[in-house]
Amino acid sequence: MNTELRIPSVADWDTWLGCLELAFGGVPLTPESREMYATLSRPDRSLGHWDGAECVGTAGAYAFQVTVPGGAAVPAAGVTMVSVAATHRRQGLLTSMMRRQLDDVRSWGEPIAVLKASEPAIYGRFGYGAATGETGLRIDTSLVRLALPPGTDGVRLRRVSPAGALDACEAVYARLAPDRPGTPVRQPGWEQLAVNDPAAHREGGSPLICVLAERDGEVTGYVTYRVRPAWDEAGPRGTVAVRDLAALDAASYAALWRFLFGIDLTSSIECGNRPADDAVLRLVSDVRRCEVRLRDGLYVRLVDVGAALEARRYRAPVDLVLEVEDDFCPWNAGRWRLTGDAKGVASCRRTEDRADLALSVRELGAAYLGGVSLTSLASAGLVRENRPGAVAEAALAFSWDVAPWCPHEF
Repeated sequence: MNTELRIPSVADWDTWLGCLELAFGGVPLTPESREMYATLSRPDRSLGHWDGAECVGTAGAYAFQVTVPGGAAVPAAGVTMVSVAATHRRQGLLTSMMRRQLDDVRSWGEPIAVLKASEPAIYGRFGYGAATGETGLRIDTSLVRLALPPGTDGVRLRRVSPAGALDACEAVYARLAPDRPGTPVRQPGWEQLAVNDPAAHREGGSPLICVLAERDGEVTGYVTYRVRPAWDEAGPRGTVAVRDLAALDAASYAALWRFLFGIDLTSSIECGNRPADDAVLRLVSDVRRCEVRLRDGLYVRLVDVGAALEARRYRAPVDLVLEVEDDFCPWNAGRWRLTGDAKGVASCRRTEDRADLALSVRELGAAYLGGVSLTSLASAGLVRENRPGAVAEAALAFSWDVAPWCPHEF
């Protein structure tokens, strides 16, 4: 069966989006979400497969900037809205879209591509490696207590409308973004995603609620959440469902958690996406009653190995020759010498020297943000050491002191 792969026109948008909705269960987006994504999406960075007048495959790529180790914001393609119609599976549509998309990303001068995978098994063959983890929590607040740091009582909490607090919350987000690799730097319009609250997505809960933390008149943190009421024979069993929580200091962070623990008529807190090293796990009295679940988060694909490795900083001096395997983007394949000084600044150039390590671009993407150990990958047989000590040298240089994390979907 022949299909046409092309950039959708503005007139194609509803048909293109309808293909995506059908692939993800057939539930249409709410009018609010449809309008928001229509605004954020870039038709010139999107692709569609067409079988006559029917759209049977979709893929998009937002223009992002993502924080990498060292705090720099690196241009990145935020891969999104990928689907293939059930009637057109196993015909090479996805592979052709990934091929065209990565060629486009390279032409746009973006050294990395990133995505959140609906199904983790899909993207490894295209060179994407799982680079961050995210923690889900369900905390039994009837049994778990918090250890509070000094200064918590000096934090003022104030409830505001999510839309009214948006600028203050975004200012906190912007200050924190350089500190954690994997964090997307907000582009214009993306702040609306944080307050998008269609009734169809509330699962019987309240509209979104926002509480600000303040110290000395300055906003130092925020939490957005909803409450899902529930009762049983023993009384109230409501759940606090946290969408986002961020703070600039330990006292504000703890004050926001203390507030969530004390919400009336509730006995649990649920969080779907927290960093793997979230500090709340150090504050709780009983981590076993927090039902900690770790899953994959952001996937990273190095589109330009040399530019990507030069964009980040390194934890220790490094001088390594990496032999990179990349069948899908052959311009990356071959040997690269990575040399970095004590300040973490590095260069990465082509070389004919003997390789110290050999690995695929997928494993390089997994290690890129500093959250996946090259030692662990080597133990799994995914990194091959040609020079004794090279794995240890590389693992130290690539590691970072903060777990990478992508705090929102796209």
